[in-house]
Amino acid sequence: QVQLVESGGGLVQAGGSLRLSCAASGSIFSINAMGWYRQAPGKQRELVAAITSGGSTNYADSVKGRFTISRDNAKNTVYLQMNSLKPEDTAVYYCNADLLDYGLGLPPEKVEYWGQGTQVTVSS
Repeated sequence: QVQLVESGGGLVQAGGSLRLSCAASGSIFSINAMGWYRQAPGKQRELVAAITSGGSTNYADSVKGRFTISRDNAKNTVYLQMNSLKPEDTAVYYCNADLLDYGLGLPPEKVEYWGQGTQVTVSS
């Protein structure tokens, strides 16, 4: 079994910054991609940013130039540095990991895991 534990959400004023962290633990053979998604009330969950094990990144157009995703492969941890936050960034942010899980048997099985979500609220 694999767990993704998120931290770093909270309330911030527009123009401020927050840093989210997500640590993966458990029966991890290897992690391919990790990323952050968000879901605002009444809206669908959307990709914010993703990063592969090799460091290739992908961002939603709405956060380019403001958010930076990074990861520490040794710690199985992904980060999201969010700067110049806007009220429209308010949402629950979810960590996602695409990985090989050996806890389900051998050979390791490709599984996608989600964190429990962390609330980010940006006040105007």
